[in-house]
Amino acid sequence: MKVIKPNCRVQFAARDVEFILSVLGGKLEKTDCLVRLLADEDSRDLILDDEALYRALLERGGCLRVTTHFYFYILVRQVFKRAGIADRGVADYVAEVLTEFARADRARCVLPGQPAALDYFFEMLAALQTADDHTRFQIRAHIGNYSLFLSGVFPDRIRERAERRGFPDLNYYVALGRTQFRVASDHRLAHRYELADIFCALSERFETTRLALNDIADRLFSMSGPDYSLDRLLNVSGNAANPD
Repeated sequence: MKVIKPNCRVQFAARDVEFILSVLGGKLEKTDCLVRLLADEDSRDLILDDEALYRALLERGGCLRVTTHFYFYILVRQVFKRAGIADRGVADYVAEVLTEFARADRARCVLPGQPAALDYFFEMLAALQTADDHTRFQIRAHIGNYSLFLSGVFPDRIRERAERRGFPDLNYYVALGRTQFRVASDHRLAHRYELADIFCALSERFETTRLALNDIADRLFSMSGPDYSLDRLLNVSGNAANPD
């Protein structure tokens, strides 16, 4: 388990540049010009905000030759803008969460020195009672991230499990995620990692953020089959991004 940071926009690869050129080539002309523009933060953000990139990711068939960082940032940024979440840092952070959790092993809560991962929220909440200060911050951030991920990407699965098996409903995930993001935002490490404002925004707008992720899930992910990992869903969707 590691501290996730909003790093998607600084991890793009050559194939992402190629994809941008294939979509926006008429506007940007030369590759070297694009590379220089992407190196400038303001120009980069304006380029990435072009809705043509979003449409191309959704409409092009087959396996897209882009990194998951690029793939998720473009999708999350556009959907968040439409939901009134204008902060690029928040979009970048959530895109990085999706990138990390796209591999099931990275979505697990593994504490230092512990032989087994904590797979249930009640285990994570119990671990807060004995963990050191740094680990408590990591656990709270993970609970917030995981609550948002599950309620944003798999709301139908949560509803089904709540109705048929008595598992926690969506309100539980929303309340849990909102609370943990709020507490984490006040931690000294949130300020050190420049996450305080992002955690605060995610706490205050957890429901809006969750619903925006529902929109992405509705567009891209097939819920059929027993394997509910995001990695599996990306492979099934027909619009899968290549792994990094």
